[in-house]
Parts: sequence; structure tokens; C-alpha cells
Amino acid sequence: MNVTFGAYYTLIMAVLVLLLGKFMTRHIRFLRNFNIPEPVSGGLLVAALIFLLHQLTGLSVTFEGSLQSAFMLVFFSSIGLSANFSKLREGGTGLFIFLGVIAVFLLMQNAVGVALASALGLDPLIGLVAGSITLVGGHGTAGAWGSVLENQYGLTGATTLGIACATFGLVIGGLFGGPLAKRLITKHQLAAPRTEAEQLNPIASAVAEGSDVANFESAHRAPRLITADAAIETLALFAGCLAFAEFMTGVTKGTAIQLPTFVWALGGGVVIRNVLDYVFGYKVFDRAIDVFGNAALSIYLAIALLSLKLWELSDLAGPLMVILAAQTIAMALYASFITFRVMGKNYDAAVLAAGHCGFGMGATPTAVANMQAITNQYGPSHKAFLIVPLVGAFFIDIINALVLQGFLSVIR
Repeated sequence: MNVTFGAYYTLIMAVLVLLLGKFMTRHIRFLRNFNIPEPVSGGLLVAALIFLLHQLTGLSVTFEGSLQSAFMLVFFSSIGLSANFSKLREGGTGLFIFLGVIAVFLLMQNAVGVALASALGLDPLIGLVAGSITLVGGHGTAGAWGSVLENQYGLTGATTLGIACATFGLVIGGLFGGPLAKRLITKHQLAAPRTEAEQLNPIASAVAEGSDVANFESAHRAPRLITADAAIETLALFAGCLAFAEFMTGVTKGTAIQLPTFVWALGGGVVIRNVLDYVFGYKVFDRAIDVFGNAALSIYLAIALLSLKLWELSDLAGPLMVILAAQTIAMALYASFITFRVMGKNYDAAVLAAGHCGFGMGATPTAVANMQAITNQYGPSHKAFLIVPLVGAFFIDIINALVLQGFLSVIR
């Protein structure tokens, strides 16, 4: 027996999932400590209940998919619209070096995933899902690429698999990033722990909170004052991104440069933002983009998690844990021996290594939480708190999309 929810009821269910996730995050310390997004905590609980219902009664539930696709495109458009190239100059040489470090890591992470998946007798595409699609991309990218892999490449259960990997990465990235940086600081005698009085000084937190970077996976940090005019202008920008994405998807279909629609939405946002900035001198309202992007991501994730079919994961549980364990070890080794050394082998480099563990396995908020755990104890790192949010907010998604497209062209 199958129960189908239409668009309106799907939206209602998604909002209820978000409210449930908010309630759970407020009352369960574990969810707060590991920065588990509200849609994920609420959505996984509901997905587990649907799984239990399916196992007991054979009932399956289907939700409207068009809404999920629309909100996904809005989210990726918001990433592109926030990619102001002038911010590259703010990060200086260190930002470009860190981008290079991240690009090499993406190649390594996917190589590890694909190699292990092949060795375990699995589809190599599962290696990409357990690679940068989910561990660097997070839940949003996991769902987006999941639908592409299911529809275009025939990988059944890719979205379910992706959400599971992204959740694992989010938790594990918050577990070892801080201890790894502390070990580096202690081993190389880079800084002395601050006294209890100094740790109460909120300077380090202010550096993170005061960043101008729009953070798409942390929706409630800054007050947002958006007028009706600003909302309409922002909607016009999103409409332009979606139109560009639809046009380019149609034009490039079947050609060598065919890309998923959400990649074109992201690219369209980058083009529109920087043309407005540099050609017309128009100042884009970043806070409005942040709000629309966060709202779209939350609803998109809620619908994606409602649509999970957890029973499709049962045969992959063992091999998947092997791949994820290997990815965790690879991340720790890369942060210790590559990120730390290339970025200067100093205190800032150690804090950057903690941040890299955060968004290399989870998400930007996890990276910030890792860095704050270190700076609260050892003192501020202005360089790290400038570079990591800039890279984690949008540049990493652009690089990741290019790397993944390259791997797909080789595998298939």
C-alpha cells in the first residue's frame, strides 16, 4: 500500500519536521553540541518512524518531488549569489593557498572513496557518495547529487545513502577536529593555554560572529532586517538564476558540458552577482540572500529526509562503514601532515587544521565550532576565522562541483 502526499501536504509535513527538529535541538544536548541541523534531527526521526511503519505494515509514503527540486535550486542559487570575488582579496595569499589545499583534498577524498568501493565490489559511484558529495558537500549537496545519481546514473538509494553519510560526517567532524588541533599545538609548542579569566573574554567568538560572510548552514546568528522592496529584488535575482539554469540545462543536454541543473543555478548566481557588482555597481543584499537560502535549504532537507527509504540501506551498512572509517583516517592524516604544514606550521595553521576537519567531514558550522573550541582555550586566530567561513560558505561548493563532474566523466 502506498500513500501519496500532494504539494500542499508535503509542504505542511516539511514545516512540521522543521518544528520537530527545532524542539529536539532545544532539548537534546547531543544535537546542540554537534551542530546537527534541525531538518536533519527532525527528518531522521520521522524517516525512522516511516521505516518502522513500512516494516510492520508494508506501507510506503510518497511525497511531492517538484517542491524538493525547486527549493534545492533556490539554495544553490543563494550560494552563487553570495560568491563575491572581491572577498577573495580580503583573504589574501593565505586564502588562495588554503583553496589549493582543499582542492587537492577533494581529489584525494574521492579517490579513496572510489578505490574502496571498487575493492569492496560496490558501484564506484557509491565511493563518490561516501566522498566529497556528502562529507564536504553536506546534506544539501548530498540530496542534490543523490537525485542526479538516481535519475541519470541508476544508483538506487543514492539520496538515502548520501543523507546517512552526511550525518555521520557531521558528527565525526566535530569529534576529532578540536583534539587534533590541540595535539598539534602541544606537540609544536605553538601557544600556551589561557587562564580561566582570559577564556571568559569573548574576543574569539566576536571574530566568528562578526564575519560578513553569509553562512548558509547557520540560519539564526545575525538579526535580519528585510523590507518588502529588498525581498522583491532578491526574488528577482533568484528568478534570474533559475531561468539561467533551465536555459543552460536545455542547451547543453547531450553535449560534453552537460551539468546538473543545480550546478548551473550556482554558476548563474556567481555570474549575476559579480556582473551586478562590477559592471552596474549594484550592492546585493547579502542578508536577504542568506535568509532565502537558509529557508530553502531547511525545507528542501525536510522533504528529502521525509522521502528517505531507509530499508534500501540494509545491504550497504557494512561496506559503507569501512569506507567512512577510511575517510576519517584520511582526513585526520591530511589535516595533520598537509594542511598544518602548508599553512605555515604555526598557531593559525593548527586552528585552520581544526576547521578543515570540520567542513572536510561535516559542515561550516562544525568547522567554526572546532575553531572556537581551540581559540577559547589558546587565544584568537583572526586569519583562520576569515579564511574558513569564506571557503566553507561558497568557494568549496564551486570547486567540489567541478571535481565531482570530472570524476563522473572518468567513471562513466
